[in-house]
Amino acid sequence: MESTEGARQWEAVGRLEIAGEAFCTGALITDRLVLTAAHCLFDPATGDRVPVDQIQFLAGWRNGRAAAYRRTKRAVAHPAYDYLDASSTERVRHDVAVIELQHPIRNTTVTPFDTADLPAKGAQVGVVSYAHNRSEAPSLQDLCTVLVEQEGMLVLSCEVDFGASGSPVFSFDEDGAPRIVSVISAKAEADGRKVSLAVDLLAPLRDLRSMLAVAQDPGSGLERMPAGSRRDTGAKFVKP
Repeated sequence: MESTEGARQWEAVGRLEIAGEAFCTGALITDRLVLTAAHCLFDPATGDRVPVDQIQFLAGWRNGRAAAYRRTKRAVAHPAYDYLDASSTERVRHDVAVIELQHPIRNTTVTPFDTADLPAKGAQVGVVSYAHNRSEAPSLQDLCTVLVEQEGMLVLSCEVDFGASGSPVFSFDEDGAPRIVSVISAKAEADGRKVSLAVDLLAPLRDLRSMLAVAQDPGSGLERMPAGSRRDTGAKFVKP
């Protein structure tokens, strides 16, 4: 666990409270947009979309307090994210969502993160999350390695757990500045080794920004999704 001072640099990472029963991790990429995993927008019991009025972003949540609290105006999952697809790999590839907050966060201690291209195989990255063992403060796990990049998905040596869904994956500039390069989708096993699966971010993020620019159905706050969409329940790929 990082020190309090170390955690403060991650205050643009926050807990996403989902229907008061579960949580994911999200990160600000503008003062109004939060990046997370698409499956975080769905009820794990029914597979239905969670109403936007039941999603709250707690920026920099730490030991019972947040740097900023915001309700959700719109929540947009990538249109290619299909819960009925038999391929877990395909689901991971599009497991990205953007949440638009009702009001921007303009707090001098909460600075949105820039995004960057995918790192190459062998590069070191870091994951900042609210997993179950660090649910009261955002913290940077030890740096881990990009094991594989294939068809829009990263396999990372980072071991993640429940609550880490939607966590930002960071690369670091020469000056140490963090940039978001991916989002955690699932935990898995590869050759008996615990790994995490993450999304090739930039192309899906462009799609999501375009979707946000399109007028939504009045009052819905939701994008249309395929009928009967449900969460992945496969044993090999487990959403954290």
